[in-house]
Amino acid sequence: MNLPRSVSTIETHSGHEHCPDPALLVGKDVSVQIQNTTILQEIQFTLTSGTITGLIGPNGCGKTTLLRAICGYLPYTGSIVLKNKEIIQWNKRMLARQVSFVRQAPWHSFDFTVEELVLLGLIPHKSLLQDITPKDHEFLNMALSDVGLSGYNQRSIRSLSGGERQRAYLAQAMVQNSHLLLLDEPTTHLDINHQYQFLELIKGLRKQGKTILAVFHDLELASKYSDHLIVLHQGCMVTSGSPTNVLDDKLLADVFRMNAKVHITADQGFTITYFGAL
Repeated sequence: MNLPRSVSTIETHSGHEHCPDPALLVGKDVSVQIQNTTILQEIQFTLTSGTITGLIGPNGCGKTTLLRAICGYLPYTGSIVLKNKEIIQWNKRMLARQVSFVRQAPWHSFDFTVEELVLLGLIPHKSLLQDITPKDHEFLNMALSDVGLSGYNQRSIRSLSGGERQRAYLAQAMVQNSHLLLLDEPTTHLDINHQYQFLELIKGLRKQGKTILAVFHDLELASKYSDHLIVLHQGCMVTSGSPTNVLDDKLLADVFRMNAKVHITADQGFTITYFGAL
């Protein structure tokens, strides 16, 4: 898997040298109810352009719900403002040019080739009768190369492993070319090698000016690749800030119910030693 051609490697810990642009997305008092059950309650967040924000918390705390609200898939109360405009005021087509959502790779009952799936990312940019151009195919092949799927164009999506499907969906998001990229547990189906390559690619997209909000279960990966962390618990935001300011022994005990020790390394990276459940 190669980094995009215009991307150079940068540091991934919280002390990297990077000057972010102003806020791209701001949420104030965001609450979501589904069938009279409160899933999110008065969440506050700010995503700064050109940064990676990690969204962490126990299962069922509302992480995916927050991503879906940002995409406009779920009704919410409060305010979610993208580029100074409320999400619900965006035309769906124009919103899709701004925000792409990479879900956990689903199993399809219908079949696509990899090429067909990835080219769906062009829909927000094409009129109904517009053809796919040679330049579109060039962009497609670059995206497939960047996610390590060169030559997979005519492979059936249903023939791919979970990790390969996950990378195909990332290629689709790259072709969609939105400013904000939402990732729902992006490394779930990936082995260690592809986890590393996937997250290095995400880091490269940040260097291109993309803004990323990613759900993580692995706290060490979250701390290594995120500029900023948001912690959710039972539908509420517990805290947010840089990894060094957020992750500590007390947070792991209170939120994740784990007896653990957080070690901050000399380069501001993290290792976590787990001793058992509380």
